[in-house]
Amino acid sequence: MDATATTEEDTRPFAWFRTLGSRGRRAFVGAFGGYGLDSFDYQTLPLGLAAITAYYGLSGGEAGLLGTTTLVVSAIGGIGAGVLADRIGRVRTLQITIAMYTVFTVLCGFAPNFETLLIFRALQGLGFGGEWAAGAALVAEYSQARYRGRTVAFVQSAWAVGWALSVVVYTVVFSLFSPDVAWRVMFWTGVIPALLVLWVRRNVQDAPVAQAARAEKKERGSFKGIFKPDLLRTTLFAALLATGVQGGYYTLATWLPSYLKTTRGLTVIGTGGYLAFLISGAFIGYITGGYLTDILGRKKTFLLFSVLSAGLIIAYTQIPAGANTLVLFLGFPLGFSMSAIFSGFGAFLAELYPSALRATGQGFTYNLGRAIGATFPAVVGFLGAGGAMVFGAVGYGIAVLALLGLPETRGRELL
Repeated sequence: MDATATTEEDTRPFAWFRTLGSRGRRAFVGAFGGYGLDSFDYQTLPLGLAAITAYYGLSGGEAGLLGTTTLVVSAIGGIGAGVLADRIGRVRTLQITIAMYTVFTVLCGFAPNFETLLIFRALQGLGFGGEWAAGAALVAEYSQARYRGRTVAFVQSAWAVGWALSVVVYTVVFSLFSPDVAWRVMFWTGVIPALLVLWVRRNVQDAPVAQAARAEKKERGSFKGIFKPDLLRTTLFAALLATGVQGGYYTLATWLPSYLKTTRGLTVIGTGGYLAFLISGAFIGYITGGYLTDILGRKKTFLLFSVLSAGLIIAYTQIPAGANTLVLFLGFPLGFSMSAIFSGFGAFLAELYPSALRATGQGFTYNLGRAIGATFPAVVGFLGAGGAMVFGAVGYGIAVLALLGLPETRGRELL
């Protein structure tokens, strides 16, 4: 019989991974791969946005609308996937979401006009938003309380891995093809996650606590349940926290490649080099943030990185023209702080809800925040990428306010 997690104290490096047990480790690999490839498919748009804008002759507002539509629809997908994960299981939902974002990312590469691309990108968002809701709950339920923050943070770090892979592919593709073709090839590379679906189907199972909750059939996957008096305050403030953090993040993720090209005048290779600093910082930030959530607590870590992220995004976009070397080096701490703040979400939201409503609560709060935060890139599109990106820093102020209404959950056992 497989032990999903040992109760013995393990102080060795990577104890968080060993204590998952063999089933938990397979679940971790499936969620990590799903989220990393989710990131890869998402980043095909920001990286190709300048070429897409030129190809279709889009205005800044229309270009921003592509990013905003993806995020708004992904919120619907994430909310729906949360309910589905509580009703049919985390693993089955994970498979559905990965397959969905794979299919529609590839179809984006065949779009004959802007309107079709907008529709395909919106449908891609359904799967993109849903993957995190299922994967985060899956891994959180296999994790021990004392290691949960860092364990789910390592899953979150897959975003940086997928982002890095997309930049490598972007650099190669845009070096080999003309921009009019290269952006389509970028979308076609989004077929890669299809292989992961097959592996997850054969190797990953839900955690016992989630299987038991579904067997009881008590209010599982119920929107009504997360708005009952005992959870209403939690749901509202958790959604506000997610709104602030994601509003700041997606402003940067959507507009930075275009900002580096148009405002800073960097080449494709130059842009890739600048993004390498940003992504390296992001990867280390995800992991560091995870450890800090277990050491300092969930709320203190959110507060710390909200303040740092707001300050850095302002500094990053206000550097005078010609100081591109400084932009390069500031990319590392910016990527670090803006990613570290995400590390606590998986563990924190999981600990705020009971098993029968866990994925529903996580999916709703995280993705409602994504939908509202998604309006930030569109605003920047109409104002102009550059100094207007400072607007994203407002989001981190919102996140700080949201923390006032949420409890500290470090060390809480999942029920």
